[in-house]
Amino acid sequence: MQHDASYALCRTLARRHGTTYFWAASLLPKPSRRHVWALYAFARFADDIVDDLDDTPVADRETALDDFGARFFADLASGGSDHPLLAAVVETTLELQIGPECFERFLRSMKMDLTITGYETWDDLLGYMDGSAAVIGEMMLPVLRPTSPGAWQPARQLGLAFQLTNFLRDVGEDLDRDRVYIPRADLDRFGVDPRQCRVDDAWRDLMDFEIDRCRRLYRAADAGLAMLPGASGRCVRTARILYSQILDRIEQADYDVFSARRRVPTWRKLSIAGGQLARR
Repeated sequence: MQHDASYALCRTLARRHGTTYFWAASLLPKPSRRHVWALYAFARFADDIVDDLDDTPVADRETALDDFGARFFADLASGGSDHPLLAAVVETTLELQIGPECFERFLRSMKMDLTITGYETWDDLLGYMDGSAAVIGEMMLPVLRPTSPGAWQPARQLGLAFQLTNFLRDVGEDLDRDRVYIPRADLDRFGVDPRQCRVDDAWRDLMDFEIDRCRRLYRAADAGLAMLPGASGRCVRTARILYSQILDRIEQADYDVFSARRRVPTWRKLSIAGGQLARR
């Protein structure tokens, strides 16, 4: 491996910001873990350009995102990179033969966050999530080495389930960025305005509806677990269990996603990962 320092940087970002993915990835063979770190770090770096809560103008964020993407695609075309983070991402992309269009779709969705503050319908939101979430599932397939091409659709469904979980957990934080990722049609149906940050019966009914939608995505994704070999199955099952438990935490908090971020504690993550490891 040529870029140990770059992979180490990606690992640091994954451990600091994506603990669920980090501990789930620890169940993979060592040569595969670095690919998860690299893909996570790429997504995290782009997301931070868009989402950092500072006074950087939108135009400057857009330029920074475009520059990051242009550097990645140029380095990918040249077959290597000396960028501190992209060196690992380029090496992983080439080694796993991940199509550049996956990264194009992801960056396109990240750019949407700069100007779009909400989505009218679930189908509209799915258009955004194709690039921000489902495509991540596609990128992970070469790492996981499924035994059947039928794993492609469940991988996409799991990516959607993870992101919808994030959306429901982070309603309050997203409001700080003037964004709402719950479809307006659903808000209108239940008579809810999340900007009021009020937990009442209408809000509970809305969240119950969205959580049920999210759990259906998880169940659809479960069909892919049987298509994953040992360590890959343990990795994905761990991430799936831990992430879906965020929904339980939201329910246990009476659907209050405004006053605190509902998390699965680190000890629980380690316990679940350890239990999956014991299933060898």
